[in-house]
Amino acid sequence: MSASDGGVASLHPETRLVHGGTVRSQFGETSEALFLTQGHVYDNAAQAEGRFLNTDPGFQYGRLSNPTVAMLENRMAAFEGAEVCRATATGMAAVTAAVMAPLRAGDHVVAAGALFGSCRYIIEDHLPRYGVETTLVEGTDIESWRKAVRPNTKLFFLESPSNPTLEVIDIAAVAAVAKEAGAKLVVDNVFATPLFQRPLELGADIVVYSATKHIDGQGRCLGGLILGSKELIEADIQNFLRQTGPSLSPFNAWVMLKSLETLPLRVEKQAQNATRVADWLAAQTKPLKVIFPGHPGHPQAEIIARQMSGPSTLIAFEVPGGKQGAYRLLDACKLIRISNNLGDAKSLIVHPATTTHQRFTPEVRAAMGVTDGMIRLSIGLEHPDDLIADLEQALAKV
Repeated sequence: MSASDGGVASLHPETRLVHGGTVRSQFGETSEALFLTQGHVYDNAAQAEGRFLNTDPGFQYGRLSNPTVAMLENRMAAFEGAEVCRATATGMAAVTAAVMAPLRAGDHVVAAGALFGSCRYIIEDHLPRYGVETTLVEGTDIESWRKAVRPNTKLFFLESPSNPTLEVIDIAAVAAVAKEAGAKLVVDNVFATPLFQRPLELGADIVVYSATKHIDGQGRCLGGLILGSKELIEADIQNFLRQTGPSLSPFNAWVMLKSLETLPLRVEKQAQNATRVADWLAAQTKPLKVIFPGHPGHPQAEIIARQMSGPSTLIAFEVPGGKQGAYRLLDACKLIRISNNLGDAKSLIVHPATTTHQRFTPEVRAAMGVTDGMIRLSIGLEHPDDLIADLEQALAKV
């Protein structure tokens, strides 16, 4: 196979998303090739040994590496400005590997309390089973990060914007505290997307994505991505993935390679639609509160202006009547469908208190800002007037 993306790092992001990481076989295909194979053959035994010692470039086994998956990894690394990317089977596999791989029993982790339910499970429930201490803090309070640091603190973890409350954390400030403590900062950047926020440039050490969301963007495939420096990824994370096997399938990687070509077009349009819908919601009387990273009234508007180049495609809003009011609205929607996915071309709506965050007690949900009347709305590619009309008739039933 021959590389065809020489000099792509100097090109604009949109161009890198079309051409980055591409390699072509002897057939000179235009589209990226899909390599559906479990293993690879070697010219001789010495070459096989070299492949496993990483002294001979090439591929060995599908659990360890694959040409199509490698193209996705290289394209995302070029786009993100990272030295290395590693793909995983799901977004949560990426989070788990990025958090667990560098840690040892006796280490300490500090994390923001406002997290997706599964992310908080990894921090709060899973890590302590293996002797890792954890502390949850108010993510927007930088002093709380500093006060939580212990001599054995090795890792910070946060989402920004958070799921589902759209809380935005000052990544550069948290990165500075982590550096002072000698800890590594892992940032889940799913809601902002790599188009609107660049955690590595803000001082983060590792950035993770659920590629299931905006990167696929059309409700088809699961996948995850971990990006960072070559030294950091290869120190622990790469071997963790190699030995535990949360491998991304070549087919899913191929689908996501094609999706990356249209990522800017889709996300920018979704963000425009989200701005229109959020503006309309904010002008209505029934939503008790509307949270959108593109609004000047967002609690962290000043931070957003500094570290995000665009809004999210997500809106959070609260309706009167708690769970019953939220259910009335969800059930009345005709165009917008109920689903716990997000970042899709189709607009999706969900009630976090009974789905993504249902395992938490009411007290914990309240502390996270997840009320019974809160609704998370992921805006798609439909015409915004149709989305507004659907929400208008649904709100009338609350």
